[in-house]
Amino acid sequence: MELTDKIEAYLNGQMSPEEEAAFEELKASDPEIDQQVVIHRSLLNQLDKYKSRKRLTAQMNQIHSMLQLEQIKNQNLSTYTKVRVLWSKYKANVAIAACVAFIAAYITLLSTGYFSTNAIKSDYNALRRDFSREMSKINKIQRSQSAAIGEIKGSSGHVYNPGTYGGTGFALTSNGLIVTNFHVVKDADSIYIQNNEGESYKVKTVYVHPEYDIAVLKVLDEGFKILKPLPYTFRKTSPDLGDDVFTYGFPKDDAVYTRGYLSSRTGYLGDTTEYQVDISVNPGSSGGPLLDNKGNVIGIVKGKSPRTDGASFAVKSQYVLEALESMPKDSVGAKSFLSNRNALAALPRTEQIKRLRNYIYMIKVY
Repeated sequence: MELTDKIEAYLNGQMSPEEEAAFEELKASDPEIDQQVVIHRSLLNQLDKYKSRKRLTAQMNQIHSMLQLEQIKNQNLSTYTKVRVLWSKYKANVAIAACVAFIAAYITLLSTGYFSTNAIKSDYNALRRDFSREMSKINKIQRSQSAAIGEIKGSSGHVYNPGTYGGTGFALTSNGLIVTNFHVVKDADSIYIQNNEGESYKVKTVYVHPEYDIAVLKVLDEGFKILKPLPYTFRKTSPDLGDDVFTYGFPKDDAVYTRGYLSSRTGYLGDTTEYQVDISVNPGSSGGPLLDNKGNVIGIVKGKSPRTDGASFAVKSQYVLEALESMPKDSVGAKSFLSNRNALAALPRTEQIKRLRNYIYMIKVY
């Protein structure tokens, strides 16, 4: 009882500074006393909640006893009856007015282009790169420069067509299988890949999994150089929140490395097939690999939120593997083509990037 009294005085702030210091020293040296303090604090909190609940109940009972329930009931019933009479009398007029208002609003929105594709705003951006828009800007700049400084010697004035859309892809095998996002190559007439040395090869789509936004491409050119064995593999377990991640892709003509961290186990609107990562990505990054510190592929970069800085999304590696496992055998000749060897785990980041760059491709869609 003496210990209980001391604990209660300590918790209620009724000790002198000297007594409080002595008790804290005793509590720190004796785990059992410290545990008793925790238990007693919890008991006092429960008692306070019980007192508050009883007080609230008494106040509500007092308010309830003061209310004129019969009078309130009669007033409400009277109002309700009036509303029913008015509705029965004028409901036809109200319905006609509502229809007229709806039609007028719809015509107004239609005439202003509200329902057009360009007018629909989204808080999700797929990261397919629009080459045609970039070339429009470049051509405008070139015309402006030509007007200012005249014709450049030796220039034919012809601008090379880089493609309509683009993104990033990375090797699944050393002999020419590439994986990317389905939205990067959707509706393509022809597709090319360009490696780190600027060499381009024609490819075709051999498999798509629209649900997971996955597409597999196969190199058609006989001049394609067979790569060394892939230095990375797909991670089959989930990383932890806060784990460092990085990606390497083509949001511009030169490959770009960016790093960040895993911020959520679910993606856009809680999509469980995606991760949310705090990382800087841009149009053209779609289809690029998302890797952990050891160089394991944990996902494929897919999109980002324009309303939240750094909020990007990637298809989880487990679902990429699931999509690849469902690919028909005749698409590539075999299904067991994924590397089980990771040669990046022990390397510093700069060396990891050097080893990766020969396996990452810019994708050009026409």
